[in-house]
Order: sequence, then C-alpha cells, then structure tokens
Amino acid sequence: MNNGRLVVGFSCVGHGISHLVMLLYPTVVLALEREWGLPYGELLSLSLAGFILFGAGALPAGWLGDRWSAERMMLIYFVGTGGACILTGLATGPLGIAAGLGLIGLFGSIYHPVGIAWLVRASVNRGKVLGINGLFGSAGLAAAPFVAGALTDLISWRWAFIVPGFATIGFGLALALCMRQGTVVALKEDRLPEKAAARGDIIRVFFVLSVTMAAAGVIFQGITLALPKVFADMTPAITGGTAAGAGMLVTIVYLVSAGGHVVGGWLADRYPAKPIYVWGWLAQVPLLALAATAQNWLLFSLVTAQALLHIGVTPAENLLLVKYTPGKWRATAFGAKFVLALGVSAAAVPLVAIVYDRTGSFYWFFVVLAVLAGLIVATAALLPGERRPPRAAAMAEPAE
Repeated sequence: MNNGRLVVGFSCVGHGISHLVMLLYPTVVLALEREWGLPYGELLSLSLAGFILFGAGALPAGWLGDRWSAERMMLIYFVGTGGACILTGLATGPLGIAAGLGLIGLFGSIYHPVGIAWLVRASVNRGKVLGINGLFGSAGLAAAPFVAGALTDLISWRWAFIVPGFATIGFGLALALCMRQGTVVALKEDRLPEKAAARGDIIRVFFVLSVTMAAAGVIFQGITLALPKVFADMTPAITGGTAAGAGMLVTIVYLVSAGGHVVGGWLADRYPAKPIYVWGWLAQVPLLALAATAQNWLLFSLVTAQALLHIGVTPAENLLLVKYTPGKWRATAFGAKFVLALGVSAAAVPLVAIVYDRTGSFYWFFVVLAVLAGLIVATAALLPGERRPPRAAAMAEPAE
C-alpha cells in the first residue's frame, strides 16, 4: 500500500513538472520578442523540435518502461528534464534555445507513457486516481505562465528555466533515495486486472483513438501555446497587453478548469467512457467557433469552459486505452497514444506561428480547432458500446 501511494505521489508530481517545463517558453518568448527584436512566429518556432521530440520519444520510452524498468525510467525523466531546463536557461542565442528546448522535450517524453502506466498499475480506483493525477498536470499548466512571467519580470527569462530545473532534479534525487531504501519497488502485475477485450473491439478502438487523440493533441497544444499571446492581444481590457497579465489570465484558466479532472474521474468510475467522451467533445465545438471572434471577458469565459471540458474527458480517454490494452503492453500503448497526442500536436507550432504572422489575429486558428473538435465527435461515435463499469469507490483502498 505504501509503495502504491509513493508511486501515485511521484507520478503526480512528474505530471505537473512535465507540463510546467514544456510551457515555460510560450510566456518567455514574449520577453525574448522585445529583448532580441525577432518576430513572435520565428521565436515560437524554436520550440518545434522540443514538441516533436516530446511526442516522438514517447513510444520508445514506453517500450523501455515495459521491458526494462518504469522506476528507472522515471528517475532518468526527473534528472534529465531538470538538467535540460538548466541548459536552456544558460543558452546564449536562438540555436541554444532550440537545442535546450529539444532536450526538454526528449527527456519530458518519458513521463506520459511511463508515468501514467506506472500509476495505473499501482492503483485500484483508477478513474479517481487518474483525476487526481490530472489535477497535478493542470497545476503544471497553470503554474507555467505564472512562474515564467514572474521570474522573467523579477529577474530574467533565464531563471524561468533554471529554477524549475533544479527543483526537478531534487525530485529525482528523492525518487532515487526511495528506490535505494526499497520503499518504491516495481509492480509486475496490475492491482486491478482488466478482463480481456474482444480482438475486434481492440482493433476498432485503436483506429478510432488514433484519429481522436491526434486531433485532440493539436487542439490542446495549440491552445496552450497560443493562449499567452491570445490574451495579450485579445483581452487588453483585462491584461493591459502585458506578459505578466496574460500569464496570470492563463493561470486562472487552468486553475478553474482543473476541476474537470475530478468530475471526469468521478464520471469515468461510474459510467461508460464512450458517452462521456463523445458528449464532452461535442460541447467544445461551439465554444471554439465562438472564440474566433470573441474578446475580453467573453473570450476568457469561452476558453475556460473549453479547457474544463477538454480536461474532463481525459480520464475517460485513458480508461478506454486501459480497457483495450493488455497490462504487459500498457506503457507501450500509452507511448503510442502520446506519439499521436504529443508528436502530431507539434503541428500546432507552425499553425499558431503561420496563422498569426500572416493574418495578425487568431480567427482562423480557432476555426481550425473547431473543425478538429467536430472530427473527434464524428470519429468517437464509432467506439464500441460499453456496459456500466463497477464502482471503484467500493473497492479496497479509498486513497488509491
């Protein structure tokens, strides 16, 4: 039981860090735009390699987590990601920034396939625990613009990378100590085994989720990349056009929307995942379409509601993957998911950069995202039907 709780704890912290470090740069770039005198789109494009590696590295990382050691892979994740952040903070030009962000993406790619599979294997109330884990991810999303904006304004943009880097290495050292003391040990089997799914359903779910997760990844990554600039340009009555103001507004969006993890996890433990997934995405289509022309408080409200729904369907999506994947291939399956969700989502970088530099607005950006949300709804409707899942709340450990 103690091992399970420690696994959940380190996995949750790792989730928060993975989103924090990947989203420091979209706020830092607002300072570099002034300091280096380069266009926003050109500077933002320096993060492309990092986002590609963040997704592309997920599949080999997941395979190593299944075949070698999830605990050791998580140790590499913490120490490697922290070191890469420090190197990025020491960069002296655009090439150094691009290389540092690439390393952050490469080491960061370990978390999602390995950390979530590690968490699932050690958990009984999976929907609840995935919801808690998601809260930490949202905390990382919320903290990133605030941390980056505050450290940039108070000291310099370099410390926006260096401080989180040292903190991340510290968590890695704590995990190494727990492994050495034997308080975190490998689990070879799921604590809550899944009944084998039919081969036809496995194949169908694989193809459906391949499409939906790729499209969802572009939507998620696009919004998280663009939001600081969106709020700086389109909510002047709230932010005053400042980096700190925009960063604070982004932080509020993700703090408010974090509640979606709790609600989504609760629903996923009690009801079939398919309707949660389909209806959750259907509701996002009009929100994204309306955001194309909205400003100030209306835009803020629409973006917050969309983020809440997007986050709320994530536990259902993860449980679909767990249900239709053999336990021994769990990390590899999550690796494949995040190759799609994070690797394909790297397309969001040129989408944001090109649309903004050519049009000077985010109108067509939101229109494209609304179309992608509609594609997700149409494709997710093809998922196999499910019976109501057992209430995980009635199972053993209430905290896990």
